[in-house]
Amino acid sequence: MSERPGIDELLEHVREGLVRVGPLEAFEAAEDGALLVDIRYQALRERDGVIPGALIVERNELEWRLDPQGSHRAPEATHHDLRIVVICNEGYASSLAAASLHQLGLSRATDLVGGFQAWRAAGLPVTR
Repeated sequence: MSERPGIDELLEHVREGLVRVGPLEAFEAAEDGALLVDIRYQALRERDGVIPGALIVERNELEWRLDPQGSHRAPEATHHDLRIVVICNEGYASSLAAASLHQLGLSRATDLVGGFQAWRAAGLPVTR
């Protein structure tokens, strides 16, 4: 019987397929047309604020809202070549979410190292 990988191994594996970005890179990517997608749950957004212009899509709806071919897609999900930066609270769940988007053919999806907390710590814009 072989031992199955745990979450740490899975996270390491999926991150190998991502070109993760830091807060300043994410900010610049958004200025260049990338879609920032905040997957944090409502309580965290209420507590800490949101990134201006970020699309709010809670994690359980992410694939349905960002699949350009999906019947429930967000208006921003226009094509498979869209650059997407997924943002969670600290940069863990976002890696798994970005890998899931890769499986839908969104090969330019990535995530923010350190998540929303790193964005805020970098002094980048946040609104309440």
